[in-house]
Amino acid sequence: MMRRDRFLLVATLTAVFSADLYFILLPKLQSMRQTWGHSCTCDSNNLSLPRLEGLATPQLSNWTYVPLLDGTAAYEPAEGDAKLEKLFAHPLYNIQTPVLGPEGRLLQTEQLIEYYRKKVSRWERHMKFYNEAAAVANITVTKHEMIYDPDASWLKFHLGINRFALYSRDDLSIVQLLKDMQNMTIVSADYTQDEKALKGACDCTQVVKPSGHHLKLALKMRNFAKVMFKPMRQQRDEETPEDFFYFVDFQRHNAEIAAFHLDRILDFRRVPPVAGRRVNITGEVLQVAHSEDLRAVFFTSPANNTCFFAKCLYVCKTEYAVCGSPDLLEGSLSAYLPGLSIAPRLSIPNPWTRSYTFAGREEWEVNPFYCDTIKQLYPYNSGNRLLNIIDMSIFDFLIGNMDRHHYEIFTKFGDEGFLLHLDNARGFGKHTRDEMSILAPLSQCCMIKRSTLLRLQLLAQSEFRLSDVMRESLKGDPLWPVLTEPHLLALDRRLQKVLRVVQRCIRRLGDDEVITKDFIKPTARPTATEMKKVR
Repeated sequence: MMRRDRFLLVATLTAVFSADLYFILLPKLQSMRQTWGHSCTCDSNNLSLPRLEGLATPQLSNWTYVPLLDGTAAYEPAEGDAKLEKLFAHPLYNIQTPVLGPEGRLLQTEQLIEYYRKKVSRWERHMKFYNEAAAVANITVTKHEMIYDPDASWLKFHLGINRFALYSRDDLSIVQLLKDMQNMTIVSADYTQDEKALKGACDCTQVVKPSGHHLKLALKMRNFAKVMFKPMRQQRDEETPEDFFYFVDFQRHNAEIAAFHLDRILDFRRVPPVAGRRVNITGEVLQVAHSEDLRAVFFTSPANNTCFFAKCLYVCKTEYAVCGSPDLLEGSLSAYLPGLSIAPRLSIPNPWTRSYTFAGREEWEVNPFYCDTIKQLYPYNSGNRLLNIIDMSIFDFLIGNMDRHHYEIFTKFGDEGFLLHLDNARGFGKHTRDEMSILAPLSQCCMIKRSTLLRLQLLAQSEFRLSDVMRESLKGDPLWPVLTEPHLLALDRRLQKVLRVVQRCIRRLGDDEVITKDFIKPTARPTATEMKKVR
């Protein structure tokens, strides 16, 4: 009997020891070995990226990077550091761009300050007339003290726009701008320009409603910063209904916020800064609205909540109203770009636009060789334009945005300027579905920027996992959690699918044909006829 008990005791201890060895000790040893294997000596020649099966990994030997602002080495991951901080310290996020002269910057200081002064004068005239009219009508007006600040964060943001991006990687004014949008006093609310253009008209027979149909407002801060407010339409855990077409989907405020953070993590920097905020729609919108048209669409619901409509929706369906609780309503605030009068932009149809009908299909959806035709057309036959379209398609695939019918560029920068990634509110609608057709520009053209591919590979590593750095980045927003966990995990899954598309292209064409160097110069000057055709 004693021998049997001893045998059972020995067997039990052996089982416990084996479990500790397998589940605890071995994983730690493997983790340590991986850490040793991925160490970096801050030399671009020694930098290695994960090698996916069948995918050639470009080297970094001819790339340069700059040290951090505090003078420390550009990339020296320390144990326990946050993933996001380590990501932005990586050489791929410290690549030098060419020195910028006046032609490389969108605006000059004197030009912008003069524009600012005109805005201040226009505001003072407007408020003078408005206050006089309000006094005659015996209306109480909420007054706020305005400040003229030549060092305002929104001015620095506008001054930082250049031919490569909307802001530089180390631009501290972006951090301040996000804080200002989250906290600064709102002094004025009005409709956006496109909604004003509707003049109250709304054709309910249209399948795709005009841009002004959607609920959004232009808000002005006390330092004259201007932001676009998109209110919450869906709860975080709600997915787009299966029967919804992409062109009638809701616009989600949290998608705008998340898209800005993802764009920054991908190092595109083509989305204007976006911050979340809980807005008191009575005190911060209704009471500072100087437009009678806007004030007229506010009402109190049976639940005693303050609600409002989009401008044309009295003619259409009233279920599109949004309500506070009872006055607070969360939404996204997107920083406005410089006015068109000083920084004109061009809106261009996306070659891979979708059919905005219930049954129609575009040529790219039925012709697998569609890109061969596009490559022959200006401005896609030279320069970075087509590669920028492919960047945009990767960005849209990751967020699940099927509604990219146009893109915009600053006219000053011409064909070599970057594409603006505006209006991302229809992203993050379904975490359970990966719409592969969004990647058509990549899969059909089989081209990708070298820098884009390297960063995608980096974000596929466990050390810099995309979902982890997104989660960490979004924690800085007041509306955290901005995305639910399934949406964050969907980013990792979609990233792997992007890399597999690149794998297939390289197996078919070779890496020299697929992976393209950045900053390509135009090979030929387009004719006036070609320019007219594309624009």
